[in-house]
Amino acid sequence: MGGTIARLAEQGHDVLLLDMTDGEPTPYGSPEVRAQEAAAAAEILSPDPATHPGGRPVRRVQLGLRNRSVEHTIEARHAVAGVIRAHQAEILFVPYFEDAHPDHRAVTRIVEDARFDAKLTSLDMPIPPELARPEAQDSGLRARSSSPNPPPIYPRWLFYYYCTHLRISPQPTFVFDVTGCEAKKEAAIRAYHSQFGVNERNRQVVDWVIAGTRFFGSRIGTAAGEPFFAREPVGLSDFGSLATERGAQAPPAAGRHR
Repeated sequence: MGGTIARLAEQGHDVLLLDMTDGEPTPYGSPEVRAQEAAAAAEILSPDPATHPGGRPVRRVQLGLRNRSVEHTIEARHAVAGVIRAHQAEILFVPYFEDAHPDHRAVTRIVEDARFDAKLTSLDMPIPPELARPEAQDSGLRARSSSPNPPPIYPRWLFYYYCTHLRISPQPTFVFDVTGCEAKKEAAIRAYHSQFGVNERNRQVVDWVIAGTRFFGSRIGTAAGEPFFAREPVGLSDFGSLATERGAQAPPAAGRHR
C-alpha cells in the first residue's frame, strides 16, 4: 500500500508506519541495514514541500517484537495499543487475515485486539520513546498528547491490505486510486535493496507488485490502484464520487446521476 501511504501524506494526513520487528534475520540484511532502508523508504513516500505544501512527512516507529516468531500475546497487544493511543490513530491498516506467513497472521490478530485494548479506561499502555515527545497540533483539530499516558481511543476504521503469501486473487471491498504515486511506490520498495536487489529470488516481486497496481487501477478506471478489504460496512453520504469520469469506460446507461 505504498501508493496509498504516499497519497495520504500528500493530502496532509499524519501517517505513522509501525514496524513490528526489525526484519532480521534475513539472508542479506542486518538490523542496521534494514533501519537505513526503512528510513529511506519513509523519506521517499513523504511529500515534497515544494509540490505539496500541505503535506506531512511519513514517520516510522519500530516496536521490537522478535522476527520469525511473532506471537499474539497480551504484552504485544498492549505495546501496539500504546502506539495507537500515542498517535491517536483513527484508521488502522493491517495485513489481510488469510495468509501463509505466520508473522503476518500474528501481527493482524495483535492489531485487531490492540484496537480494542486502546480504548480501555483506567489502564496505562507502554508508549515508545519516539512518540512520548511533545508534538504540534494536528491541523488545529486534535492535540497530539505529550503525556506519558495518552487518552484512550478506539480507531474508527480497520482496513486490510493484501501482502499475503497465499496464491489467492484479492476480492477487495474498495480500491484506492494511487495514480501519480506509482514511481514513489516502486522506489520505496527498491529502497529495501538487501531484500529486492541483492537477493535475486526476490527481484521479480517488485514487478509483480507494480503489475498488480496497474491491474487494480484498471478495475476502477484509473492508471493505478491498491485494493483493501473491510469487515465493517463503509458508509456513503452521496453517490457523486461514484459517478465521475473514471466510469466513462463503462457502457452508457439509460439515466444519469443527478
